[in-house]
Amino acid sequence: MQKIMLALFVTSLLAGCSTLGVYKVDIPQGTPLTQAQASKIQVGMSHQQVRFLLGSPTVSDPMNPLRWDYIYNYTPGTYAKKAKIPAAQGQHLKVYFDPNGIVQKIEGLETIPASQPGLPASKEAILNAPPL
Repeated sequence: MQKIMLALFVTSLLAGCSTLGVYKVDIPQGTPLTQAQASKIQVGMSHQQVRFLLGSPTVSDPMNPLRWDYIYNYTPGTYAKKAKIPAAQGQHLKVYFDPNGIVQKIEGLETIPASQPGLPASKEAILNAPPL
């Protein structure tokens, strides 16, 4: 009788663990950009101006230093899914430079959203956030 009770107890514990699920962390990969940031980049800007506005590129190919890629993907974790924060996939901004380091062409502006999931809309939102 004790063995049956022990087996039922262990089985219920194992079943309980599988129904609760495993905690998953948010996985942001790359450089998160918004439409407001990306729209500030103009043809004719220098490397330094682009880096100041967008930050360091996600991919800077040593074989092709005249192209910078800003890529961003976001996979929501446990709490983000509960808060209904969507995943972000396929955001890819490409900035091409001429040999003098001046922006020649910008591609992928249509892939950048107005706001990023999981991030505050602005720095002011971070500074004015209520304490936890």
